[in-house]
Formats: sequence, C-alpha cells, structure tokens
Amino acid sequence: MSNTKSNPPAAEREARDEREKENARELGAAGSQLSTAPSEESSAGLPAMGVIGWIRWFWRQLTSMRVALILLFLLSLGAIPGSLIPQNSVDEMKVETFKKAHTTVSPIYEKLQFFDVYSSVWFSAIYILLFVSLIGCIVPRTGQFVGQLRSRPPGAPKRLTRLPAYTTWRTEAEPEQVRAAALTMMRGRRYRAHTAGDAVAAEKGYLREAGNLVFHIALIVMLVAFAFGQLFKSEGGKLVVEGDGFSNTLTQYDDFKSGSLFDEDSLAPFSFKLDKFTGTYERSGPQRGTPRTYEAHVTYEKGAYGKPQKSVIRVNEPLVVDGTKVYLNAHGYAPVVSVKDGRGKEVYRSPVPLLPIDNNVTSTGAIKVFDGYRDKDGKKTQLGFQAFFVPTFAGNGKGTMFSQFPAADMPVLALNGFHGYLGPDSGLAQNVYQLDKTKMTEFKDAQGKQLKQRLLVGETMKLPDGAGSITFEGIQEWASFQITEQPASGWALTGAVAAIFGLAGSLFIQRRRVWVRAVRGADGVTVVEMAGLGRSESAKLPEELADLAVALIESAPPKADAAPGAEPDSSPEPDSDSDSDSVEESSEEPAEGAEK
Repeated sequence: MSNTKSNPPAAEREARDEREKENARELGAAGSQLSTAPSEESSAGLPAMGVIGWIRWFWRQLTSMRVALILLFLLSLGAIPGSLIPQNSVDEMKVETFKKAHTTVSPIYEKLQFFDVYSSVWFSAIYILLFVSLIGCIVPRTGQFVGQLRSRPPGAPKRLTRLPAYTTWRTEAEPEQVRAAALTMMRGRRYRAHTAGDAVAAEKGYLREAGNLVFHIALIVMLVAFAFGQLFKSEGGKLVVEGDGFSNTLTQYDDFKSGSLFDEDSLAPFSFKLDKFTGTYERSGPQRGTPRTYEAHVTYEKGAYGKPQKSVIRVNEPLVVDGTKVYLNAHGYAPVVSVKDGRGKEVYRSPVPLLPIDNNVTSTGAIKVFDGYRDKDGKKTQLGFQAFFVPTFAGNGKGTMFSQFPAADMPVLALNGFHGYLGPDSGLAQNVYQLDKTKMTEFKDAQGKQLKQRLLVGETMKLPDGAGSITFEGIQEWASFQITEQPASGWALTGAVAAIFGLAGSLFIQRRRVWVRAVRGADGVTVVEMAGLGRSESAKLPEELADLAVALIESAPPKADAAPGAEPDSSPEPDSDSDSDSVEESSEEPAEGAEK
C-alpha cells in the first residue's frame, strides 16, 4: 500500500524534471535567467562535504537574499527591547529606577544585555552578519548585472510557441522589411534590440535589477551611516536662564554622552546667549493651557571671533551651526530671589531654575546659599530653602497650591528654610534641585512650628531671631537645549531615499524579452511570429505583446486570406510533445520553466 501511495508523486516529479530540462534545451540562451539571483543548487546526489565544502555552503547560505531578509527581521526584533526598556546610553537614572521597581526581571535583563541593547554582543553580531551578507550578495550580482548590460539580448529560441505570450500572422511584406520595421519599432519604444538571424531580439526592464541592487546598496549605506553615527556622535543638555549663555565646550554641559570613538576636540566652536523666551498658551476651550508659541530668541557666534547673529529656536526647528544642531527641549521659570544676613547685607541674588512637575508648570527646587552668609552672631553658616512655585495661583482658600495655568498670571513662591551645612565639600555628587537636610536645622516661627510662607513678587520672608530675610524679587524664564552632533546623518537620509526608489523599481518594473521572427513560407508568403517572456508571470506581458503586434501590423499588414493568430502552413511539423500537452505545460509554468 505504501508503494502505491508514494510512486505517483515520485513519477510526477521525474516527469516535471524532464519537462523542465526539455524546456531549458528548447529555449537555450533565450530562457536564461532574467535576474541576477544565483541559481539554486540541489544537494541530492552530491558527495559528502569536507571542511572546505561546509565553509563554501555556509558562505552561500549567508550571502543569500533569504538569509539577509531573516537577519534584517532579527535586527528589527532586537531593536524592540531597546525601545521599551530604559538604556544606559540614554538615561542611567531611568535604568536605576527601573531596576529598583522590577527586582525580579532586572537580573535577567542584565544578563541579556537589555539595558545596553545597541552595544550588546548579540545585537552587534546580527548587525555585522547582515552587513557581510549584503556585501557578499550584492558584489557578484553587480558584476553579473554589468555583464548583462554590456551584452545583447539573446537570439530567439527555436520554438516561439513554447513562450507564455505568442501571436503570429502571414503578410505579403518581405521578411527583411518586417525585421527592419520591428527593429525600428522596438528601439522607438526604448527596447534594447538587434537583429539575430531571422529574428529581432529585444529586451526591456533592466531598471528592475538596477532598483533591486540600489535597494540593497542603500541598506549598506544606511548601516554604515548608523554605525559611524553611533561611534562618533555627541549629545548633551544645557539649561540656560534668560540673559545667560552657553559655549560648546565639555565643561559647559549639564549632561553629556558620546560615542566610543568621539574626540572632544572635534566639538564645533560656537556659543549662544538666550535673549528671551516667548511662550503663549490657549486661553479657553478644551485645549486650554496648550502651548501655541514656544520660541527661544538667541544670539549666537561661530568660533571665537565670529560675528553675532540673531536666531529663533522653535520645537523641531533647531539652530544648526557647523553640523551641530541645538534643539529646544523644555521650558520653565526661574524666580529671582535675594537673601540678606542678620546685619542687612545682601549675600545672594540670583534667578533659581525650578523643575516643572505638571503641564501647568507647577515647579519645585532648592535655593542654596553657600558663601557670604553670617548669622546674628557673625558666625559663618549656610542657608537652604525648599521652593515651590506656581505661575498662576488659585487664590487663598481654594485648597490647592498647584498652578491653574502655565503662564505667569499670578506667580506665587512658597518657601521654608533651613540653616547648617549643605555638604558641598563632601565629595559626593549633589542634585541642584534637591536639598540635603541631613546636616541642616529647620527654622521655626514664634509658635515653634515650621517656618513657611507664600510670597508674591516683591514680598519678603523674615527669618527668626534676626537671622536675615529672603525676598521674591521677580521672575525670569529658562529654556533647556539639547546640543547634538550626529555625523553621517545626511548619508543615512540619502540611503533611505535611495532604498525607497530602488524598492519601488524592483516591485513595479517587469523585465521582459520579446522576439519577432519573419521568414518566408513554402508558398512564398512571409510568416511573422511574435513571442514574449517575462521574469515572472504577469497579465501585462500578453497585453504589451498585443500592443506591439498592432503597431507592427501597420508596417506588415496580414494577408487577406489569413486571419491573425493562425498557424502558418510552413511552420515546422510539431513533435509529439508539441501538441496540447506542450501548450498545457507553457500555460502552467511559462516563466519558471524558462528561468530554469
């Protein structure tokens, strides 16, 4: 029973192989591949491979388009954890927060290098293998394509009736005239055409293979550009208060990250000053509070002696200086405060940037007075104030201290103070927006409660026991900027655009061959045969062939007693395999048989 079930499929495979071999012999060079893809080799019947054979086999697998697509898919999958999980290269504080919040999965992520995806061993391996695969695939195909461009379309096969698109008619025009008219017509329609024996051979659609190669070369350009950008990039942030400035040196950054091959001497020499920040907001409706204008007016200079120039930085409209882009990131308020000691001497006056905690720019921070302050006894000490700022106060008795609107309509500054040691010389890094109270003593009011007060602009909070005072002098605004240098970004954009055009060409352009044979029949009447072969089966090929036939009929009209499409009397006598079975074969596998 098993033999009865297995024999028919085996017989069908053998018959199909025989038909394919016969088609290949019949079509000859005309049926050669219409692409630069390497032909598949069957491993059946091959001797056992040695080390060299296995290396050759591995190289062929690696440089196949199938493996390249698999690697590209794996690269996309590998980027997913880099997008969902905090990365050390972006924000180490977020990584630490994530680890504290997810104590179970964090050790697993650590071993899998999920916190450093883009510099991990496995991501780099996929990246390099994809790079090698694309190069190993493209180089031989490019050479083969150049060879095809330099060669002529192959001559017509012996039997044009085997091709998927075919038509014929008889005409009284001379064969030479038909071939000359066909050659002129083909070249007029941008076919590469020439006369080969008794037929005109033409070919069109080379841009399909060119688009395919351009697409994969563009992928290589993008991979190189991204790798170069990651190795040589630099990125940092800087908060600037109105009236202050920034110089593009390493010490000026609040935070800074760079690629492994970055050289700090390569920072573009420029500086800028924040003249004014302008922010407007929607006043009513469902979009109330939504920013309408976010503009940082700056004056910048190129180099040490550059001429000052004015510019406006907006969201997604950066300032570009020598390839370095300055983006506007965020905005906030910096209340201006002044502090006097017990003797009435002003020891501190400065705008203090505070960090927003909601969309209405409710802000918190710390005011620190390190030097110059003396208490009522003349003893040197340090002051610290916890600050809470709202640009638009709800009003007394409203039950909330949160801002009602992002604009500074009714600014209020809430303070509570401390004195003691702020710890600037402890050797430990400190957050400028937080107050370390471990060695500080809280000021108390007359009732022994915590000293705290809400201040309007111009109001003063008196410190107890003649310790001095702090005054809310006014408001300035600050803007946060991201300064980025991403080399090779232009190459990456060029590669992306080229990849899109190359992919479009490889998808929508069909490579095809057309032959026009004109011979004199036994009765002296010229027999015209036209046939077409495409890389893949397409309904457009018969339509195009019909259009070509109609155009050629104007120069070689059919004989009155012979309808177009009729078989010529002088055609060779068909073999036993050229009957209905042969026609059925061509209709089933017109292009695939020719490809093989």
